[in-house]
Amino acid sequence: MKIALIGATGFVGSAVLDELLSRGHAVTALARHPEKITARAGLSVVRADALDAAQVAAAVKGHEAVVSAYNPGWTEPQIHALFGKGYDAILAGTKQAGVKRLLAVGGAGSLEVAPGLQLVDTPEFPAEWKQGALAARDLLTRLRGDTALDWTFLSPPIALAPGERTGKYRVGGDQLLPGTGEAPAGISVADLAAAIADEIEQPQHVRRRFTVAN
Repeated sequence: MKIALIGATGFVGSAVLDELLSRGHAVTALARHPEKITARAGLSVVRADALDAAQVAAAVKGHEAVVSAYNPGWTEPQIHALFGKGYDAILAGTKQAGVKRLLAVGGAGSLEVAPGLQLVDTPEFPAEWKQGALAARDLLTRLRGDTALDWTFLSPPIALAPGERTGKYRVGGDQLLPGTGEAPAGISVADLAAAIADEIEQPQHVRRRFTVAN
């Protein structure tokens, strides 16, 4: 497939890039600083700012799908505003380019821990992650009202960390997947990337949110 990838230099995006290329897909990475991405077979790099809809549209035109791991950074003071602004441009640019398929990587905060109670609304939710989690929840709400795109929203589990690729994971919907004992459910970023590639290749959650965990 010909896939456009936003956020290829980030923690999740770089793992997704590795996974997609390992499967033989032709990947176009959008980057403000293309020099940060090493040239590889199957990879094209386009200078584009995810905050600019016209640049996004020009870069993703002609692709079969867009995968977005866009995140301005959890330590960014203006993460809520920038996350929203970024997705304003990403959604508009994808539509302008005529690409129907979009997979967006969100956060675990909007997953339910009990009926009607989302993780981000619990007293224990870390304050330093809250604005980013709320921004991702806003995106999910927005996507649920979008009938123009064949979108998918993926929420990682609470624990997302480096680790080996097993290619095996559990799949859930809007509820946080249970962990083992006291530990929350987690997944390696390599297996998260595998789940993203699997969903792009064989869509199972069109216009739906899903979550995964080892």
